[in-house]
Amino acid sequence: MSSLLDAFLGQWNYFLVILLMMIGFYAVIARGNMVKKMVGLNIFQTSVFMLYISMGKISEGTAPILTGDAATVYSNPLPHVLILTAIVVGVATTAVGYALIIRIQESFDTIEDDDIILLMEDETEDAQ
Repeated sequence: MSSLLDAFLGQWNYFLVILLMMIGFYAVIARGNMVKKMVGLNIFQTSVFMLYISMGKISEGTAPILTGDAATVYSNPLPHVLILTAIVVGVATTAVGYALIIRIQESFDTIEDDDIILLMEDETEDAQ
């Protein structure tokens, strides 16, 4: 039992990533409100960021500054740099998503998926 607890505590960040991923996925699937879906997508995206940063961490690794010591273990900075770029792209994508939600609200007076589908069906029936 003690070894199972040690294994859990040693990998707690991956359990947190899975928990956040499932919360975000649930919010996207189960909610009809578009703003709540965007929040769920951001939670999901944050869990992916945490996963990549966790995988890039090396225990007892230092910054990759060459000092001449061959026994030094260096951490790879590439995952962190990629995540910084992904954060910038994620913020821009979120802004575009919220702008589209605002335009949908102005056009349909609602941001609920079911209501918009019913309004679109009514418009197609009226056009025929």
